[in-house]
Amino acid sequence: MGQEVDQQEFSRADRTAHREKVRRCLDVFALMLRQSHFEAEDPMTGLEIEFNLVDGEGRPALKNAEALEAIANPDFQTELGQFNLEINVAPRRLGTGGITDFEADLRASLNDAEERASQVGAHLVMIGILPTLEAGHLAPGTISPNPRYRLLSDQILDARGEDIAISIAGVERLETTADSIMPEAACTSTQLHTQVSPEDFASYWNASQAIAGIQLAVGANSPYLLGLDLWAETRIPLFEQATDTRSEELKAQGVRPRVWFGERWITSIFDLFEENVRYFPALLPITDDEDPLAVLEAGGTPGLHELRLHNGTIYRWNRPIYDVVDGRPHLRVENRVLAAGPTVADTMANAAFYFGLVRALVEHERPLWSQMSFSAAEENFHVAARDGIDAQVYWPGIGQVSASELALRRLIPLAREGLERWGV
Repeated sequence: MGQEVDQQEFSRADRTAHREKVRRCLDVFALMLRQSHFEAEDPMTGLEIEFNLVDGEGRPALKNAEALEAIANPDFQTELGQFNLEINVAPRRLGTGGITDFEADLRASLNDAEERASQVGAHLVMIGILPTLEAGHLAPGTISPNPRYRLLSDQILDARGEDIAISIAGVERLETTADSIMPEAACTSTQLHTQVSPEDFASYWNASQAIAGIQLAVGANSPYLLGLDLWAETRIPLFEQATDTRSEELKAQGVRPRVWFGERWITSIFDLFEENVRYFPALLPITDDEDPLAVLEAGGTPGLHELRLHNGTIYRWNRPIYDVVDGRPHLRVENRVLAAGPTVADTMANAAFYFGLVRALVEHERPLWSQMSFSAAEENFHVAARDGIDAQVYWPGIGQVSASELALRRLIPLAREGLERWGV
């Protein structure tokens, strides 16, 4: 879920200092985009998966600390709920056996982790929402002990000023409230990373947004929450509501939510970071001593820590990433649309579909996003979350079409072409 934090209380001065620092980071980031060399010649791809821990009867096992100790693998880390863990699979290039290597690495890691975690009474399950969750599993007392999680929960509730309301109308209807962000822990996802150059970032992000609905239609697997049959991918509305800092009045004013599809196609990664700084107050206004401009002028690579931490508290379905590895900066699109699992084979099929389709669309002679409105892409996203494989979506040159027919006849062949361009 992001970086660990130590600070537990923030003053008005902290917030003022953070706003000034994050704006300075944004200015330096703009300068870097114009001047710096970003690592992108031989791009890497990455894979993260959040998953659930269950006991022998398939009920949530609140044992992530014990399981993590038993697994003893640095690729695994805790997540928000005590029944959650996450695995970060080592990044690799797709063109050198990447898909096969991802699958082999993931399967071996999960099998080993399952064997070790079972020794403490926990088993691994990949699914967007665990069907056996009960209301008590989503109480504040089940938050993982990492201070960041409780601090984030407190900050979101303080910003909202009241309990979080969850309202989802599907096959059945759920109406409930929460006094923490723990309902978010019910939502476990697969996150796909694509390293890109500054010049190509906008195309990859726009393409990812355009196909988000199709990803959901073919990958939805979480219809059930608290014993109710809701949306095909209930994880989407639940996540949108579980971290919503807005009161009803702020929603009526049109204030943007922190779980955000976005509102327009972009021309640069800078557009997204600028929106972050302009529209969203900091939840974790922590500053460090780095002078990013001085570091850049001295020939170094600034960490831009405030900009990155702030970005991690704005939950876009396709998140922009600035990162530094071995002193070299790079950019990534983090695709956060897909649910976890339910199997390794499903995970890799969905990953191959995404990586291939995005590559094909980016290199198409006429960009897809020049042929459809952003609002059409957003509507596809929510229709597919609600209806899954039965969704009727909009596609340029076709109009309304069955998501399954579109995938089979048009998009899977395109994804195959894209994978060939990756060298798969």
